[in-house]
Amino acid sequence: MTDSSRRVDFVVVSNRLPVDHVVDDDGTERWQPSPGGLVTALSPVMATNDGAWVGWPGRADLDLDEFDADGLHLVPVRLSSDEVDRYYEGFSNDTLWPLYHDVIAPPHYHREWWEAYVAVNERFAAAAASIAAEGATVWVQDYQLQLVPRMLREARPDLTIGFFNHIPFPPYGIYSQLPWRTQIVEGLLGADVVGFQRPADARNFQSAVRRLTTATTSQTAIRLPDGRRLVAKAYPISIDSASYEQLARRPDIRERARQIREDLGNPKVVMLGVDRLDYTKGIGHRLKAFGELLAEGRVSVEDVTLVQVATPSRERVDAYRQLRDEIELTVGRINGDYGTISHQAISYLHHGFPREEMVALCLAADVMLVTALRDGMNLVAKEYVAVRHDGDGVLVLSEFTGAADELKTSLRVNPHDIDGLKDAIVQAIEMPQAERRRRMRAMRKRVLEFDVAYWSSTFLRELAASKNP
Repeated sequence: MTDSSRRVDFVVVSNRLPVDHVVDDDGTERWQPSPGGLVTALSPVMATNDGAWVGWPGRADLDLDEFDADGLHLVPVRLSSDEVDRYYEGFSNDTLWPLYHDVIAPPHYHREWWEAYVAVNERFAAAAASIAAEGATVWVQDYQLQLVPRMLREARPDLTIGFFNHIPFPPYGIYSQLPWRTQIVEGLLGADVVGFQRPADARNFQSAVRRLTTATTSQTAIRLPDGRRLVAKAYPISIDSASYEQLARRPDIRERARQIREDLGNPKVVMLGVDRLDYTKGIGHRLKAFGELLAEGRVSVEDVTLVQVATPSRERVDAYRQLRDEIELTVGRINGDYGTISHQAISYLHHGFPREEMVALCLAADVMLVTALRDGMNLVAKEYVAVRHDGDGVLVLSEFTGAADELKTSLRVNPHDIDGLKDAIVQAIEMPQAERRRRMRAMRKRVLEFDVAYWSSTFLRELAASKNP
């Protein structure tokens, strides 16, 4: 629980605190900022409004008092190892995640997972309520905490409450499978503004509201039986695009990009995929398409190399362990069939990289492949565009990402259509420079103008205007 003597006017609530616990070589323990656009977007708001951030510190059974790190006031929420298993690995990532991503993998429904989800949401809500000043604004983030808005509303009706869902919200035919579908919707209706990545997600939520509650909807407005009104609409999230471009202009990073191409054998075309190792990302579809292009002779291993970065993710969940095995088998087979002594078809990297290295990889890549089967936004696509200050490069982008709504001059693909995906890859490889530049110029204009600061300010402005009398 928090130190009740302190009250702040702006509170962010998310599953994780925006810091990572690290131990230096000399044994010194410290907290360092987590990478991510959310922290970048909200840090100035928190500084201006004397804000606090409520979240789990990332380690089970860790009891911590409130503390300050990197200019942020942090309010830790303790989770036991059993709660990490049931609330986080279980209900959040093995029930909600697959359900909300169109059941690409089967969700699992366990009552004990749901009970843990409720208990942990109650703890987050209590922590936020105890740190928030009278009339404060509280912004709750993402699917792990969908019950928090209503819990906060009941405990502190004086608060202005926002919620943003960073992942898709599924059509009702899929969402209705959830045994606790009504409780989740009612939890979200505790907010004054509920934000989504795409207009379709907002419409799916409104459909669930109409079917499961007595509330009425009209365009982006939802009116509850007690007369309270809330807004549910799309606020597409973005990145700190200026900082990515700034990194991409650094001489050392440009030199690193040149070195990467040299290390790869200086192929004519470098293609890049950067994903969490997750079944929603369509990595297998991408590899299948590339393998078939090599088999058909439409591309050659001497001319084209694919660099696939697959950041480890949720390796305690069976579906993720199985996916890793499948991807590594596929990579090994393609390299075994088509690689030569001097040229490897796929450079597969199963670990994370610092942001500077990722920017260098984007600079080195002629083609970025984003083939997600379902994605709320996909910020990697926007990062690639922001990095390409040279105006070159081709983005092949799945139509099932939120980014596809905005980056309309990308080569949009249906990743389930392997033949169409193959044709798009060849088109990207062979695209004339003038067309590459025309397409990239339009995407860069969008990404640089509508950055993460625009996203947060737009949402918070709507939230401030939504205050119910």
